[in-house]
Amino acid sequence: MTKTTNGPFRTTGPLVLASGSPRRRELLADLGLDFTIHPSTMTEPAPETGEKPEAYALRMAELKTRDVAAHFPDATVLGADTIVVLDDRIMGKPQDAEHALEMLRSLSGQTHQVITAFCIVPPKGEPMVQAVVTDVDMRVSGDTELESYIATGEPMDKAGAYAIQGIGTFLVTAIRGSYTNVVGLPLARVLEVLLSWGVAVPQEG
Repeated sequence: MTKTTNGPFRTTGPLVLASGSPRRRELLADLGLDFTIHPSTMTEPAPETGEKPEAYALRMAELKTRDVAAHFPDATVLGADTIVVLDDRIMGKPQDAEHALEMLRSLSGQTHQVITAFCIVPPKGEPMVQAVVTDVDMRVSGDTELESYIATGEPMDKAGAYAIQGIGTFLVTAIRGSYTNVVGLPLARVLEVLLSWGVAVPQEG
């Protein structure tokens, strides 16, 4: 159980985060919510032929969340999927350092989109699935800079081969939209749903 008592909100019942992402865990914990972590272990299918990036993110978020929710029928289960998109092309996690450099070269000096889809499955009723899109502008970076960044190891498990909340922040010149969406969870939108469902409520003063 992840428990935080200093945040402005609290949960009214069991909440499960269907993700092992430390960034998503920290974002939820900062709100003061109590939750347990049970990542999905399913193998993620590749995009279908002609499937748009946003549609793919929505499908993945729902698949992974339903996979976990099947084991927790009495809990509200939250899952998410984040992808980086350049010119309608989905950029996943790099396979190796050479692949990371290729990805970062493609992003250099360009504007790309970060799409995070999230799914919330209540104990009873229908799941809610939404996607949030943030535009991200990248500075022009030379190979030496990019290779030095890759050598830190940070890009290797990140979609798009960078972390906006980490060392990779030096690559970003501007964003338009939700910052936490780029980190991995559109927190304002997620909280809006949790509050409207009564899963989260403000802490009593």
